[in-house]
Amino acid sequence: MDIHTKHLSADERRAVTVEAVVELAALQNPSEITTSAIAKHMKLTQGALFRHFPTKDAIWQAVMAWVAERLLTRIDQASAGIDSPLAAMEAMFMSHVEFVVAHPGVPRMMLSELQRAEPTPAKRMVQTLIQRYGERLHVLIEQGKACGELSATLDTEAAVTLFIGSIQGLVMQSLLAGDVHQMRHIAPRVFSIYQCGIGYRP
Repeated sequence: MDIHTKHLSADERRAVTVEAVVELAALQNPSEITTSAIAKHMKLTQGALFRHFPTKDAIWQAVMAWVAERLLTRIDQASAGIDSPLAAMEAMFMSHVEFVVAHPGVPRMMLSELQRAEPTPAKRMVQTLIQRYGERLHVLIEQGKACGELSATLDTEAAVTLFIGSIQGLVMQSLLAGDVHQMRHIAPRVFSIYQCGIGYRP
């Protein structure tokens, strides 16, 4: 990261810090990212870093807020204006995959937070993100059932879980393979199987 931070506002500095953490998480284990490493990546002193974030947990909370805002905005934009509930879900699915490809450090950070035993603010933010994501899917699935595009007997809660779980599975496979870009090629085939499983009626 080659960013001149001398003349940035406080909000801009915080935003740059968040982006630095996202970049670092793509390169190393998020749990091993120290404030020293963040400051070095930004070419700052730790003192300068702590002027904007009192603790490391505060940085992580800001990162998770950044993730939640951008991911939800992205999937909302992807599904906006699409009349077919299932087509809207597919647009969300592919948009989420593209988000991960663009920011491979994000799923690693989310997994790292969810594995922590203590209820940290960042962990609660991840949980809230998944809840809000699920609420969007719930609405679309119910619309699909109402218009006859999906089976009327479909278990909405299970369908929501499977949708999110399918993306999580793609993420895990890409992390194991060390190639996040492979998600682009597999995602359409995975969604095709998903739509068959939820009773798609063309």
